[in-house]
Amino acid sequence: MNHHQPIPLGILDMSPLLEQASAEEALERSVQLAIAAEQWGYHRFWLSEHHDMTQLACTAPEVLIAHIGVRTSSIRLGSGAVLLPHYSAMKVAETFRMLSALYPDRIDLGIGRAPGGSAHATIGLSGNYLAHVAEMPERVRDLRSLLDDRYTVEGAPVIARPVAKYSPQLWLLGTNRKSATLAAEHSAGYVFGHFMSASDGQASIVQYREQFQSTPSQTEARVILATKVIAAATEQQAQELYLKWKQSPAGLAAIGEEMPEPIVGGPDTLPERMQQLLKEYDADELLLICPLDRYDERMYVYEHAARWLSAMPSLYE
Repeated sequence: MNHHQPIPLGILDMSPLLEQASAEEALERSVQLAIAAEQWGYHRFWLSEHHDMTQLACTAPEVLIAHIGVRTSSIRLGSGAVLLPHYSAMKVAETFRMLSALYPDRIDLGIGRAPGGSAHATIGLSGNYLAHVAEMPERVRDLRSLLDDRYTVEGAPVIARPVAKYSPQLWLLGTNRKSATLAAEHSAGYVFGHFMSASDGQASIVQYREQFQSTPSQTEARVILATKVIAAATEQQAQELYLKWKQSPAGLAAIGEEMPEPIVGGPDTLPERMQQLLKEYDADELLLICPLDRYDERMYVYEHAARWLSAMPSLYE
């Protein structure tokens, strides 16, 4: 746990192309955000995987993780998430063990089952996505076996190399009980995507904690709640930003899909709302996503959410 914070915080960054930014600029913004997040006391910085989406630049989180690793020194870096139905478990295990050898005890392997793009982009990437999704439990099992060095093919042991001192931490991202059970069965940490779905969140987390199977590599159940956040210098300014976002195409889409509301607030209200949400869901950490469409506003939100929270006594103490 990060000693700067009463609650460990992370950022889930999607490398958005905002304010007419080029792909190069959007990726550099992600790098600069990670560098700043480390200074602000964040515990984790995760990158998403999306395909053929005009407004998102990161198609390969593992490549950007490797680049950001050089520019930072202590913050944990991870994927939120590698979309496992598209890939072989062995390739994913090797890639993240490689990262773990380069950046010891800093790598998180977050996996998910979403397609990450349109039907055509998905076919271009890996063919029959639905058939691959059906294999998701098997792929998660294989991945866990590879990370624990007990994977076999036709009875012969196969090792995902390089074998580094530290293994990547395995996390599974999901929004329902099915994903919670899968995470619990394979001793993975569980990330509930509150920013995408409010339904079944608490029940999924209870189920995950009850069903969690301990292994030497992962001895305890751990839950991260991924949620949107909007902050400003005063409560009123935060509410104004929120209303502006709500009327934007992204905000209207979120309302249309009945996604949960972001946590919104100023210095007097935001930390408490963050802590209450964490308590409500019985989560251990928050993974923040700022939905605003200006780079400077996003930096402000991430900096001050961490600063205000670290100044507040924890509800858990």
